[in-house]
Amino acid sequence: MRKNSERVQTYGNPIIKNIILEVITLMLKKARIIGTGSAVPQRILTNKELEDIVDTSDKWITRRTGIKERRICSKKLGESTTVLARQACLNAMEMAGVSPQSIDMIVIGTVTSDRMFPSTACMVQEALEIEDIPAFDVSAGCSGFIFALTVANNAIRCGTSKRILVAGVERLSSIVNWEDRGTCVLLADGAGAVVLDSTTEEEGILSTHIKSDGTAGKLLYSADGNPYTPEILQDILDKKPFHLKMDGHRLFKRAINCLTSIAKEAMEHNSLSSKDIALVVPHQANIRIIQGLAKNLRIPMEKIYTNIEKYGNTSSASIPIAMDEANRKGLIMSGGYALLVTFGAGLTWASAILKWSI
Repeated sequence: MRKNSERVQTYGNPIIKNIILEVITLMLKKARIIGTGSAVPQRILTNKELEDIVDTSDKWITRRTGIKERRICSKKLGESTTVLARQACLNAMEMAGVSPQSIDMIVIGTVTSDRMFPSTACMVQEALEIEDIPAFDVSAGCSGFIFALTVANNAIRCGTSKRILVAGVERLSSIVNWEDRGTCVLLADGAGAVVLDSTTEEEGILSTHIKSDGTAGKLLYSADGNPYTPEILQDILDKKPFHLKMDGHRLFKRAINCLTSIAKEAMEHNSLSSKDIALVVPHQANIRIIQGLAKNLRIPMEKIYTNIEKYGNTSSASIPIAMDEANRKGLIMSGGYALLVTFGAGLTWASAILKWSI
């Protein structure tokens, strides 16, 4: 009896009560998306134009990839990685109705920063005139956005941040070998962003799942050397001193398997079935990979958002660009479940389940 009495008195202590309430509040915290945004370059490079650059055809590209055109940054127009990311972030903040000064962290997924350092996130921070907050990049290839989303989600859930800008941005035209028809027809430039906010409601990011396999890194990697640039693009492109190399055939098979497994892991973790998912937003790498994923998950293509025909593969930017488009088109309603799933260099692959909150 004495022990029980002491226990009651302890929990009756106001200090102990406050600590317990704080712990419970932290356990209930989730990160929710309150705004989406995107930005793409003005220059459109069509499949027809690529026929004059490399041995390919519009028919071949469309049949093999689903891509009809892509956006390419112009150094004349000052379309840098930082500029694209800043605009995508501004668009997301405008939708969310928040100011840059309310942001307390910036996390950006990219492999094509304007400089080796400082990070794109720090340069975006400067461009947005935000001071004294953490800003950093995450390098995970095409999985960069969901890896960045995971970092931001964890920061909000543990209480170290309340409102975070998360973006994916790439200028892949700067690392393309325009003599390699297996890669130059795929890759493009763009940026997408979201504003995350803290909530205790039953909504937002339910879970994220990230994985890597460094032993398969040679399937998709960067190699030294600044490769050939076609004459019609020489006044547009701003090239980096390395270029992308890919073993497309082996990567294709691995991508479908990894995307399928981590998508299923995310659904099982949240006790959801394919029928519960309102919209799938996959990495826009190749329409045949997306179709293979849809078949494996038994989800109709009508529930899978694609814009690869317009933008090509924008790596870490592809999911936030597609998510912004789908959101602005009203394709997912508040309370619906969205599945994000991606695969990229590393090798890396990732997924997330969101209970839509906009």
